[in-house]
Amino acid sequence: MKKSILVSLMLILISSIVLSACGSNSGDNTSNNTEKSGNAASNSSNQAETPAEPVDIGFFAPQGKAPLEDNDYTKLVEQKFNVKIKWDLAPTDALVDRRQLLLASGDYPEVFLEGKFTTSDLTTYGKQGVLIPLNDLIDKYAPNIKAMMDKKPYMKEAMTAPDGNIYGIPRLNECYHCTFSQKYWMNQAWLDKLGLKVPTTTDELYNVLKAFKTQDPNGNGKADEIPLTGAPNKSVWNGNIDAFIMNSFIYNDNDKYLTVTDGKVDFAANKPQWKEGLAYMHKLYSEGLIDKAVFTQNDQAVGQLGQREGDEIVGSITTALVSYLVKAFEDKDERQKHWVIVPPLKGPEGVQLAGMSQGISEFPMAITNKASEEQQIAAIKIADYAYSEEGALFSEYGQKEGIGWKKADAGELNISGQPAKYSFSNLQPVDPNAVRNDSWSLLGPKDLSKEFRDLFATAQDPLTGAGYEKRLADATATYAPFAPKESYPSGTYVKPEDTDTIAQLATSIKDYVNTNMAQFIIGDKDIEKDWDGYVKGFDGLNLAQYIQIYQSAIEKK
Repeated sequence: MKKSILVSLMLILISSIVLSACGSNSGDNTSNNTEKSGNAASNSSNQAETPAEPVDIGFFAPQGKAPLEDNDYTKLVEQKFNVKIKWDLAPTDALVDRRQLLLASGDYPEVFLEGKFTTSDLTTYGKQGVLIPLNDLIDKYAPNIKAMMDKKPYMKEAMTAPDGNIYGIPRLNECYHCTFSQKYWMNQAWLDKLGLKVPTTTDELYNVLKAFKTQDPNGNGKADEIPLTGAPNKSVWNGNIDAFIMNSFIYNDNDKYLTVTDGKVDFAANKPQWKEGLAYMHKLYSEGLIDKAVFTQNDQAVGQLGQREGDEIVGSITTALVSYLVKAFEDKDERQKHWVIVPPLKGPEGVQLAGMSQGISEFPMAITNKASEEQQIAAIKIADYAYSEEGALFSEYGQKEGIGWKKADAGELNISGQPAKYSFSNLQPVDPNAVRNDSWSLLGPKDLSKEFRDLFATAQDPLTGAGYEKRLADATATYAPFAPKESYPSGTYVKPEDTDTIAQLATSIKDYVNTNMAQFIIGDKDIEKDWDGYVKGFDGLNLAQYIQIYQSAIEKK
């Protein structure tokens, strides 16, 4: 994602220290999970004889604001696993470039703690012998990781290369708003003003947007309303209008444009149903129901629309996070309370799908062939500890109860209304200008699964700033029943020999789809006259090879 999206997402992640109260298990189940997790972590520590002297080991990681050698969690794992970590740090925005230079020079450390390896990277460097297989290490010394692989089959699938080896350890991050992020939000205050309900079909959406444009829902006597806005995906996460709307006509993953039926991969953006979706969006655009800046504006422009002084002018927006538009974390901003989720809409042929993404496509940790047996064991144990409940808690939020977390009070509930185990409420006040150095935060592999997140309390009113995470979780629950029966997993391994080819094909095909989509919706191209030429154009982009490479990848052959 581009820098603006990353900035927005980092703000969300930082705010999750206050909000990330996420829901699920009952108190008894939580206790059982803790006991099992603690036992697994203990077993992990004792399966190999602890070295008499500390094991020196090199870790590659991003440079933070505070020195990692003085970090409280660093000191914890050093003591717990009898190691001494030598840090090789790189600026965050140059992390991958620095990693590549180290690998090319041959002067790389024993462990990449945060290497941002893709599946293609893992297979390439695994085949070269630079990254070592981790299968045996996991079997012998990582019971928590092994248990999670069994519990989450998609994690095991993503970790296993076509040759059967595991070369990287992921950070399992099941955030409440990530799996179903192709969302649509609508201004409930405007619906109430006009006596309308949240639409359930594409026809109803047209009528609502028409009313937003013509019936003065903000009550200022001016025709200044924007019924539907959005922005390119590169600026606003899933801000492109087709990310949501096209799923009422044909499945749109908003990435590779692939569909899967009975294991057979196909392409969506050249099908007649795609054409019907484009025609529908052109109708909306031609009648002034879609913001004319939808293909050009960035996240700052979207924020200015939602947060402008005076009357509200936006009626709906396509995006994963409504916080791009309004200050969703601030109770004093009454506008943020207006926004509700629109469920997937039923299209004219009965299609009603939710775009989803599940898979792991990036792996922070890998162990290199520079590591001795002792170093390998120490590294895998450190990773495994972060997959225990205690390790995940301390790694993400620090060890000191009352600073980064506390035990939940009686009556505090998690995201699904069950008793919570941990809480972020009423923590000790800290200097807002002080740089905390008590955890690794989002660094390295760890368990940030839904089950872990469900241990934390959250505000129960989704329309408050503190309840924003619950609003996102409720949206996920709304979209989940409309998931496609099959979808292309985001972390599928492409064969190393196909890596360069698929990168070129994917870039040209995506650009072609997006350029023509804008032209068809705006009306620069006629959907009836120019459609056949558009479809024919895929022949010159080697679409058949594109599909075949992804078919082979999903079959791991």
